[in-house]
Amino acid sequence: MQTVACIKWGTAFPAEYVNRLYRGVMRHVMRPTEFVSFTDDATGLDPGIKVLPIPPIDLPATGLREGPWRKLALWSRDIGVEGDILFLDLDVVVTGPLDDFFDYERGKLCIIRNWTQLNDGMGNSSVMRYPAGGAPHLVDDFEKDAVRMSFRYVNEQMYLTKESRLPIAFWPAHWCQSFKHDLLPRFPLNWFRDVRLPPEARIVVFTGPPRPHEAQDGKWPTKWYKRHYKRVRPVTWMKDHWV
Repeated sequence: MQTVACIKWGTAFPAEYVNRLYRGVMRHVMRPTEFVSFTDDATGLDPGIKVLPIPPIDLPATGLREGPWRKLALWSRDIGVEGDILFLDLDVVVTGPLDDFFDYERGKLCIIRNWTQLNDGMGNSSVMRYPAGGAPHLVDDFEKDAVRMSFRYVNEQMYLTKESRLPIAFWPAHWCQSFKHDLLPRFPLNWFRDVRLPPEARIVVFTGPPRPHEAQDGKWPTKWYKRHYKRVRPVTWMKDHWV
């Protein structure tokens, strides 16, 4: 049984994002697969989704650098899942086969090579495969001095890339493509050209706005003085993959 997991807390993403991700995953696997959502609110989730509580992690109420530090809870010793986990952020769209993600570089932490830090060996944790309970020290060490650690490492994915102590492998670049860095035509061509989906892409990652529902409608929320270059035409292939 393969395990694909996501995490949802607070109100940043509605339940429909989890449901669409779940349906996208199940359309693109051939092997038996369990989809798990770690969440503090299961309201509205599809009944086929296995719901588990977010493992506890001691984060200070104030002072912490802004970022998804709660994701680190999934590195706890006992999260209710065993074996390898393919973790997906909620703002990704599955467009191709996923089974190979479980076979690639077995025994390693597999992660995206971050598009903005290609020469630094930094990972992007929007799509990663890791062994459940494989690096619980990430939680222990962070809890000891969370505020200082959050500013030292800037974000959760830099922290785990540097401190997991696991052998790391980066996914083939064509498997996980960034909507903004790989697919969106550069200004001013984004005014006239549609966003093309390469046939080899398996997961499209939306890092910040526009989110999938915004890109689908051709909307890019931004400040008024950036609207001349932050523009996207309605993404037609979303109707086939983000449903």
